[in-house]
Amino acid sequence: MSTNDKSKYFKGGKSGPKRDDGRQRSGSERRFSPRSPAERRPDQLWIYGIHAVAAALGNPNRVVLKLLATPNAAVRLRDEGASLPETMEEADAKALDRLLGENAVHQGAAVLVEPLDPLPLSMLGDARLVVVLDQVTDPHNVGAILRSAVAFGADALLTTGRHAPAETGVLAKAASGALEWIKVVEVPNLARALDELGELGFHRVGLDSEGTATLEGAMAGERLALVLGAEGKGLRRLSREKCDTVARLDMPGVIKSLNVSNAAALALYVARRHLGAPAA
Repeated sequence: MSTNDKSKYFKGGKSGPKRDDGRQRSGSERRFSPRSPAERRPDQLWIYGIHAVAAALGNPNRVVLKLLATPNAAVRLRDEGASLPETMEEADAKALDRLLGENAVHQGAAVLVEPLDPLPLSMLGDARLVVVLDQVTDPHNVGAILRSAVAFGADALLTTGRHAPAETGVLAKAASGALEWIKVVEVPNLARALDELGELGFHRVGLDSEGTATLEGAMAGERLALVLGAEGKGLRRLSREKCDTVARLDMPGVIKSLNVSNAAALALYVARRHLGAPAA
């Protein structure tokens, strides 16, 4: 795939020079937490794991600052098709453990990058399938949802500036590279954004265990927005009211609820079957 081809798919980054593999900046990575208005985006973050690092290196809109890899990981990155910068530094696994924390499953590779800028709602363009998150704050869940969204050909993930995890390595690892392949739209007010999606012709389907329609029966139209709420709280009242349909997942087993990322994967599968194959 050429750089021009990749630019059609990768989400937008900061303006200015796209790469400076030799730069190193001060600052440290934050752990995930819901952001308040006073919080700033991190200036840089470590992305780790073979798939996540390879995808970041292949994204022409990513500003890459530094790459650390074990010899074995460097081979695996090349096998993934990644172009490694000349400034790559060899590191051992223990050094990466110390840098990232012992719980980080880095697989011998970590890349220091600048975060990607979120996009405005106007960037949806001719999108047909969008995932909307209503205060889903757990980075593992958001990462898994991103992965499923890319797998089923969703065009964008929409979230709010507040009550959403900032971009860091935990989310990128859970997304397994999907963070680089999908538009992430950030809005200040979810209710207004749902209104705008309706005006753009999206059929808005909220997921809730008390939904009046089955998930399969809720699909309609040629543009779909799947709206998911946080575990425990579910969809907020106003978000539910803005949906055209609130659907449930009928489960015949003893357990009647799913993790939000699993529910998202099922909803995306049903939505993709309704819409047909994504445009080439």
